[in-house]
Amino acid sequence: MRIGTGYDVHKLIENRDLILGGVKIPYEKGLLGHSDADVLVHAVMDALLGAAGLGDIGKHFPDSDQAYKGISSLELLKHVKKLLEDQFYVIENIDATIIAQKPKLASYLPQMVTNIADALNIEESRVNVKATTEEGLGFTGEGLGIASNAVCLIESMFQYQYDATPKAGGGCSGCGGCPRK
Repeated sequence: MRIGTGYDVHKLIENRDLILGGVKIPYEKGLLGHSDADVLVHAVMDALLGAAGLGDIGKHFPDSDQAYKGISSLELLKHVKKLLEDQFYVIENIDATIIAQKPKLASYLPQMVTNIADALNIEESRVNVKATTEEGLGFTGEGLGIASNAVCLIESMFQYQYDATPKAGGGCSGCGGCPRK
């Protein structure tokens, strides 16, 4: 069992779309960033990468690379899933919190869960997203930005097999097929 945490924050500015969990939220401001600046998905990606010991999103998707300019963070999340699969990890669960004074997000949370689960090809029951305010305190409470944190649990696929001893170069000598993906 491996646990990872992630945190992201972006400044709110005018003339940008507000994208959270892959959902375009109607609001007067959006988040500043190189990609779509989806703080929720960024926190989830960092939690997953951290749990697997694979660095962070800056390592894999640097803001100096024009290939990622304006890209959907859900597309980046799909790439993170592939990185985990290459290391034989299974996502057990993700729990994330969005921290924003405004806008109210409760009605958008179910779609965020669906979007994250779909990008990772896991059951929605393995993803939890919630939102909170900071009662007007700090930069999020003052409406200057939005933050998100996430925690995840991943397991090696070898935990689900009998005699799953890794072979040199990857793979296993276990039952001949991983039962979970």
